[in-house]
Amino acid sequence: MKTLRGLHVPLITPFTADGKVAEQALGELAHTTLADGADGLVALGTTAEAATLDETEKRLVVEICAQACREHTAELIVGAGTNDTRQSLTALQALAEWPETTAALVPVPYFTRPSEAGVVAHFAELAAGSPVPLIVYNIPHRTGQLVGVDALRALAAIPGVAGVKQAVCGIDGDTVALVSDPPADFAVLCGEDVFYSALLALGAAGGILAAAQLCPRHFIDLASAWQAGDVAKARELGARLTPLAEAVFAEPNPSVIKGVLHELGRIPTADVRLPMLPAGPDSVATALNLLRALDN
Repeated sequence: MKTLRGLHVPLITPFTADGKVAEQALGELAHTTLADGADGLVALGTTAEAATLDETEKRLVVEICAQACREHTAELIVGAGTNDTRQSLTALQALAEWPETTAALVPVPYFTRPSEAGVVAHFAELAAGSPVPLIVYNIPHRTGQLVGVDALRALAAIPGVAGVKQAVCGIDGDTVALVSDPPADFAVLCGEDVFYSALLALGAAGGILAAAQLCPRHFIDLASAWQAGDVAKARELGARLTPLAEAVFAEPNPSVIKGVLHELGRIPTADVRLPMLPAGPDSVATALNLLRALDN
């Protein structure tokens, strides 16, 4: 596959008042996000509350996203994988059902905390049997396992590993080293919205950003400004988008995003599934005001 670039938006999973997947609302979110210029969608990411969806619901979400990507000729990334290699491979092989799938977003094995050598072996096994390329989801505050630059370069050397979603709660030395000298045909994607502008300035290929579903065009404009070398515009846009990104994650994701989308009338409820709780009204109001201010 071609090297991943640009903005990929991990969609929420909206719910109806009786707790079912709100199919129409999800489809509208998918189409609107792509019509606004996003390069692709991410289905079944953390933002989608994938851990709380049953298998029937997961298939429905992927099918809705796949249809939108098919109609817009856009990329589709699907979240797949657990801390068990065999189960992860089974989940990946099931993605062959959707030819629109560009890649799978696969977390570093969580909870069991294997060594970095174990992480590399895990992804080598998955890549060998997967019908689609893999994106390593490096998010140590969720997995308990930090994957450093040397291990990431070893992962990049595996055929079928296409990139990394880098979400390490900051811009550390390993991230700078990787972005400054990325392996060939390996995309370094920003996985934390608040650091998007900074990582683009360093040379990141793009991002997988939850907040972008609220205003894709602004995040696209930010990337375009950095690519064009318009530093003043990029800094100004980054300074305006960063507070919104911070507000979106003021409570556990995706509760604030859902609260904002519900206030805007784009989803039927702001409901999340336990153990998540809906965001408080102050958090939603703060994010909503920052979103509205972007167009003023």
